[in-house]
Amino acid sequence: MTETVPDRSPEFVPEEFEGPDRQSRTKMSLGFVRRKPLLVVGVSLLVLLVGLAIVGPFLVGDPLSTDPANTFQAPSAAHWFGTDRFGRDVFARSVHAARLDLTIGITISLLALTVGSFIGVIAGYFGGSTDEVIMRLTDVVLAFPGFVLALIIVAALEETMVNVILAVSVAFVPYFIRLTRAQVLKERELEYVDGARLAGNSSMRVAFRHVLPNSLGPSVVGATLVTGYAVLTVAGLAFLSVGIQPPTPEWGVMVGEGAKDIITGEWWTSMFPGGMIVLAVMAFHFIGDEFGGEAAS
Repeated sequence: MTETVPDRSPEFVPEEFEGPDRQSRTKMSLGFVRRKPLLVVGVSLLVLLVGLAIVGPFLVGDPLSTDPANTFQAPSAAHWFGTDRFGRDVFARSVHAARLDLTIGITISLLALTVGSFIGVIAGYFGGSTDEVIMRLTDVVLAFPGFVLALIIVAALEETMVNVILAVSVAFVPYFIRLTRAQVLKERELEYVDGARLAGNSSMRVAFRHVLPNSLGPSVVGATLVTGYAVLTVAGLAFLSVGIQPPTPEWGVMVGEGAKDIITGEWWTSMFPGGMIVLAVMAFHFIGDEFGGEAAS
């Protein structure tokens, strides 16, 4: 008696059975867009700007190349964002500025996050006089608006890009100190911290090996918002001719150079780089607001 071997070849799935799966995925995608419209817009803008910053400089011309014969050309197919008073292509300068501004903004955010979280965990975990001294110094720094503090620091130092990054980072460090400290005060009362102490770990090891990693959630979300503020602050300093100087392709520099052209009708020299600043800040803030709302809930 021969035994029939079942056919294990892949079954043919008729086309009509694939339809509901595709429809359900489409409905889920549309549902996510309806529930999180700001997150979708923010991520889309950020992907566009990051892609432009990474690939764009290889596809456009030299941002410093001048052409006296083509000054103040209106936006056209030849020059998408027009040209400025020196005949430089505004689109090429805006694309190169995207790489510079996003890099500076992210660097400032990471630097402020690192320093602020380090100080915040010390203040929150050890408490006592250490906490008191750190928080009073933090209050002193917070007495100055961030932009004004960065302006003072850069004006007092040499106006270089490194000093701009350090100055703006200092302005945002207190924000992360407070965020991390508040979270550490909650974490240090939990049972796993007592278990880590009973296991023989030193206070420093418990603070930085166990408490700090579990306290970084709000600070990481806050870093997204700070990146947007950092881009805006750096651009504002450059607009005031403090920090990054012409002819460097930077959005604030371009807005500052083009501001005087608006009166004579050449609006594009400042409007397009200003629009790039708006899009960048919107992208980071939309993402940060969405994740911040989820963290709060």
